[in-house]
Amino acid sequence: MAVYALGDRVPDIHPDAFVHPDAVVIGLVELGAGATVWPGAVLRADYGRIRVGDRTSVQDGTVVHATGTLDTVIGARCVVGHLAHLEGCVVEDDCLVGSGSILLHRVVVRSGALVAAGAVLTPGTEVPARALARGVPARIVPDAVQPGEFDRAVALYVENGRRYAAELRRLD
Repeated sequence: MAVYALGDRVPDIHPDAFVHPDAVVIGLVELGAGATVWPGAVLRADYGRIRVGDRTSVQDGTVVHATGTLDTVIGARCVVGHLAHLEGCVVEDDCLVGSGSILLHRVVVRSGALVAAGAVLTPGTEVPARALARGVPARIVPDAVQPGEFDRAVALYVENGRRYAAELRRLD
């Protein structure tokens, strides 16, 4: 796996986390227990800090960045879909961030919310708990998500991380 310190900015990866060999983790990145980072994902914390909570998956091709004044925080039990872009935002626990979505500076996604695939959340947008954010720019649909709606997806990626850690081997 491509894990890099940048000066004194050193990643803190829980021993139960899985980082795919083709992912890139740089700087002040903290990965919780059971977190997974998949091929092509880039987590670059060269200025601010990136925190990824327990049992959260950051899927293929996702870019997570922080700024000098805005950390990026992704809570526990979240699923961040393929090719998403998160920068200087907060995603609370138990959320799903859809494939290809963009979450910009000072965005806050409250617990249990869903950001639909391809949605663009402009700076300062707040998605209430259990709401759906969809469209470009995103529009909010309140009370659209049932509690526990993402539990199966979270469990699948935790198990997939264990499987990959045990069985993945490179064939040259």
